[in-house]
Amino acid sequence: MTVLPHRRLQPSGLALTRSGFGCAGIAGLYRACSEAEAMATLQAAWEGGLRYFDTAPFYGTGLSEQRLGRFLADKPRDAVVVSTKVGRLLEAVPPDQAPDYGFVGGSPARVRFDYSGEGLRASLADSLARSGLARFDILYVHDIGSYAHGAEAARHWADFTGSGIAALEALKAEGVIGAWGLGVNEVEVCLELLALHPVEVILLAGRYTLLDRRAEAELLPRLRACGGSLVVGGVYNSGILASGAVAGAMFDYAEAGPDILARVQGITDLCAARGQDRMAAALQFPLTEPRVASVLIGSATVQSLRQNLDLAAQAVDPAIFAEVAGFALR
Repeated sequence: MTVLPHRRLQPSGLALTRSGFGCAGIAGLYRACSEAEAMATLQAAWEGGLRYFDTAPFYGTGLSEQRLGRFLADKPRDAVVVSTKVGRLLEAVPPDQAPDYGFVGGSPARVRFDYSGEGLRASLADSLARSGLARFDILYVHDIGSYAHGAEAARHWADFTGSGIAALEALKAEGVIGAWGLGVNEVEVCLELLALHPVEVILLAGRYTLLDRRAEAELLPRLRACGGSLVVGGVYNSGILASGAVAGAMFDYAEAGPDILARVQGITDLCAARGQDRMAAALQFPLTEPRVASVLIGSATVQSLRQNLDLAAQAVDPAIFAEVAGFALR
């Protein structure tokens, strides 16, 4: 069985396969995913050479971590890199009181945000218990910043900078984790953190893609300067780079407006004129940047996972990335 090539984080030396598996879909994101379907999809990822798996307590209110832990139970732990996220604590509630977080099939629970050192340690302890894993290699601070929290962002940031960072550094020094960073959908909070503290890795969703290159101007130069890396999620920008500029196409978790539709149509037309597959280009574009350690593939079925692995291996002319750049958000 062939394992995909790796890129290493520094200074931890953790080796991430260039494609990783994002475990939101196997926890019933937007649609039910049975245990059998989840295990078959994870097995297809393993057979496809993926050895980096990313999960989170939020995904299915614990279901993602539970399923990933069950899948990895008989796999050699040192052969994989596993990341989860901290910042959300799950509190069990009666089914009729459970908020709808967009997942189908998880345990009824309510999220409580806590970015303090105590909260981050508690989140890690809960994740270890849910998954049955002996350790997580990377912890991402999940959805901190104004994009997720609006008026509450300053309070959470004060907790994080007041004691959260110190706790994460202590966990790394103790050898409990190998590295930590942010897992977010915005560039601005990444820049805020880098102004205070060097970061080894950031999981950034939807901001370094064919359509949205807002990470290019400031974030990538900062990471080059400090030796940090990006893991890129959301390469299809909530689906529009997969579906194309069709009615009802989704961008950034909402229906795309006219400007975004026009940009995607421009990308689509240029790719077609050059004989390039838009989805293959979307999957492969981030890896042209040496600071990108891995691109997450978030599939919920064996079929879609294998399709994405085929697209990630398909020949793409690198010239197309510069040609479509004029259509990207910056």
